[in-house]
Amino acid sequence: MQDDQIPLYQPGILEGVPRVARYVLFTIAGEQQPAGAIRAALQRASPLVDGRDVVIGIGPLLVQALGGDIPGLHDVPDFSGPVKVPATPGQLWCWVRGDDLGDLLHVTRKLQKALVPAFALRHVTDAFRHRHDAASGFGRDLTGFEDGTENPHGDAALQAAFVHGQGEGLDGASFVAVQQWVHDLDAFDAMPEDEQNHAIGRRLSDNEEIDDAPASAHVKRTAQESFDPEAFVLRRSMPWMASTQAGLMFVAFGKSHAAFEAQMRRMAGLDDGIVDGVFRLSRPVTGAYYWCPPMRAGQLDLRRIGCP
Repeated sequence: MQDDQIPLYQPGILEGVPRVARYVLFTIAGEQQPAGAIRAALQRASPLVDGRDVVIGIGPLLVQALGGDIPGLHDVPDFSGPVKVPATPGQLWCWVRGDDLGDLLHVTRKLQKALVPAFALRHVTDAFRHRHDAASGFGRDLTGFEDGTENPHGDAALQAAFVHGQGEGLDGASFVAVQQWVHDLDAFDAMPEDEQNHAIGRRLSDNEEIDDAPASAHVKRTAQESFDPEAFVLRRSMPWMASTQAGLMFVAFGKSHAAFEAQMRRMAGLDDGIVDGVFRLSRPVTGAYYWCPPMRAGQLDLRRIGCP
């Protein structure tokens, strides 16, 4: 995964979640833009994307507009069944990371200026760490439950999150699933503690897994080793809030979309009719897939979409 000790992947994906972040969505401006104008805009923005402070993802429609070919990249399938799981395809996704929200505003402005007139800013969601434990490296969801407990580490994280063995311009890339979940915190607060714990499958007090939790418990629905093949993803989710609404920006990186899809199908009850308990306290309102290109000599490697 490395060349002369310079990682082929965008390093911010492997690092822990930052203190604050912005999820910035851009869309192709107007009804039609020449491929050359789109490539020029991406090349102007590329120096601003170091893969650490700014992680970038490119949607299937944008790849198609540039005549690119990314094996395994496709739009989010329809997971709706017993519960609604929306698909809201995106084109260009930026995860802007740092310690100061004001600084991230200025980074967003620079990206926006570099991308016009080919792209227009579509939406921004501000996110943050909540009750982060420096010793464990984990933060908390706004419900108070620890988030990311089952994340792989070390070589296992590299194997789960990044493409390998597919050649130049692909190795080191990652496929990311992004969903914005809106929490019903009033409903959660009204649940007895035992119900809260059984919805997740862990005790809120100490994060210990509950052996006799129901089959609908989130940890049982998404136990990564319980799938065939195993469905490991690298989660980099963060809480968000805007006015009186709040929830979780669910972000999961993988070497393909397969692991996320296996988990999401089971969560939505499409496999056995059992809906994940997390739907009792939250619901997704967006859902999109992106391809996070690899790095080459410390810069974005966009050759697979026709950018030198």
